[in-house]
Amino acid sequence: MSNLVQRSPLAGERIAVFGRYFVLYALAVILIWVGGLKFAAYEAMAVQGLVTESPLLSWVYDIVDVRTFARILGIAEILAGLAIALRPVVPLLSVLGGAFAVVLFAVTLTFLLSTPMVYEPAGFPQLSPMPGQFLAKDLLLLAAAIWVVGDSLAAMSRRRHVPDRVEEAAG
Repeated sequence: MSNLVQRSPLAGERIAVFGRYFVLYALAVILIWVGGLKFAAYEAMAVQGLVTESPLLSWVYDIVDVRTFARILGIAEILAGLAIALRPVVPLLSVLGGAFAVVLFAVTLTFLLSTPMVYEPAGFPQLSPMPGQFLAKDLLLLAAAIWVVGDSLAAMSRRRHVPDRVEEAAG
């Protein structure tokens, strides 16, 4: 392994750059894909079971019906995914999309506390296959969204400082 590192000192950096964009676009694709699914009746019904049990969201069905809420959520997820995907061009949009994804996944994780049958009869920490394990993956998605916000903010900062360096070099 050390021979590989010695022969290619930039390998780690190249893999890290690849990983950066892979995480960024994987999160964007997941949000766009899952957002698009919210337009299907079966997905709206699946969301209904989680939302109805949630102390944070159960009130939304007093305002809109199940399908309308799913579509609104789907549109928001698609927009967040598109905003995240624009990180190389407009980092500020990626910050906003990532921030929405942070809120989205944080709320989704609260379903672990409010949804019946999340845990096996033996109780915590034994997650049920559905919906427990299904919801647990959002912990990683939340981490990725937080990373996108930080990485996009850092990209914005780098962009602000690059012209200064160019001017200093020219001056």
